[in-house]
Amino acid sequence: MHRFFLNLSRLLAIIGGIVLTILIVMICLSIIGRTLNGVLHSDLMQTSLPAFSDWMVAAGVGPITGDFELVEAGIAFAIFMFLPLTQITSGHAVVDVFTNWMPMRSQRFLTALAEVLFAIALVIIALQLYQGMLSKQKSGTTTFLLEFPIWWAYALSLVGAISAAVIGVYVALVRIYQFFTGAEILEEEGAEH
Repeated sequence: MHRFFLNLSRLLAIIGGIVLTILIVMICLSIIGRTLNGVLHSDLMQTSLPAFSDWMVAAGVGPITGDFELVEAGIAFAIFMFLPLTQITSGHAVVDVFTNWMPMRSQRFLTALAEVLFAIALVIIALQLYQGMLSKQKSGTTTFLLEFPIWWAYALSLVGAISAAVIGVYVALVRIYQFFTGAEILEEEGAEH
């Protein structure tokens, strides 16, 4: 079961990474287009090469329409797609200055408690995101420039949120099992600071 959840988490993170890469390329192209559009409208270009400038502007050289709307939806999607991998690999920041001196059993208890709290938070986030999606769907709210329904972004993000919640519950159950049995199923990794 662990391998299934780990592979699912990796797949979701790869999808999130692809979306993030596409957003980065889109932002770069939009900035280049916005800059070129400004140059094409400059006095120098309008007096020296007006036909070329007008042709380039007519061809669509400029910022990508709705780029900020796509970034807003895409970043939320990517974040939710990274959460499952962060959860299953214990990639959250861990500050253990006060717990290093504690016995291993106490450390395992605190780890299990933290994972249970994470699982609860992830389930609540997924439920609230679902409620928000239903609300946006019911209201018919769309984005300003592209006019795509906002609930689409909620629905896409919900895939990662539900996956993170399910994996969070799985990790919490494993940590509880590890606390009571002393078994090593999940490693104690964490991003220590």
